[in-house]
Amino acid sequence: MRRWTAGRVAGPVLTVVLGMGAFTGTGTGAAASAEGTAAGAADGAAASGYLNLHQCAYYASTLDDHFSTFVTPSADNRYATGTKRSSTADTTANCGAGNGNHVPIPILHGVKALNLGSGRYLNLQQCDYYRSASTDRFTTLVTPSGDGRYSTGTKVSNSPETSPTCGPGNGNHVPNPGLSGVKALDLNAGRYLNLHQCVYYSERHKSHLTSVVTAPDTRYSTGTNVSDTADTRPVCGPGNGDYVLIPILTAVKSLPLG
Repeated sequence: MRRWTAGRVAGPVLTVVLGMGAFTGTGTGAAASAEGTAAGAADGAAASGYLNLHQCAYYASTLDDHFSTFVTPSADNRYATGTKRSSTADTTANCGAGNGNHVPIPILHGVKALNLGSGRYLNLQQCDYYRSASTDRFTTLVTPSGDGRYSTGTKVSNSPETSPTCGPGNGNHVPNPGLSGVKALDLNAGRYLNLHQCVYYSERHKSHLTSVVTAPDTRYSTGTNVSDTADTRPVCGPGNGDYVLIPILTAVKSLPLG
């Protein structure tokens, strides 16, 4: 059985390769311009506060199986997370205790306080790491607090990103491009950020798989989006027939953006 240690350091970070106009005028036109400017400012301020994205990692030594949660599962709060929007930035991940078999792995926990007012796009980057020797895998959306070898590039910026930036792993668990991806979410597109968490399990491999962002392998797609509607049911791909969806660990969390 392999034990996680934070002290070992690997090589450099691996990059996985997969306008606004103005109106001016006079008289009533100037009034219209002022009104338009005010409306534009209101639109720009629609997303505010912090998205505190909590990442919780669990491991079962009897199965050599990791998995991650980012929102509290719909029917098993033993794997709860503290993901929320608030006016303050969280610094410590808030994670459930697990079920006694799968237990928390603190060095792979993480929290990223994303300032929603700092840019137009939430670039949500998903990095999947895979160990072929035991068919074990786990997902990161934020850089773990205790092991930067599994880093991600999740951020808010004014540019939509198209490729995830993932750490190199530790040599055993290595990046898996097929299940790594990025979703550039336009924070001006609606009032709610709907985070869809899809968790799959392979009985044959005794292995879990978590997806929040649709990656090149769309069999594990998710419905994560920004819209004016608060989603209440997760939208998930069917899996590959071996890895199948686990409803009690699957969930959606709808977060108001302003």
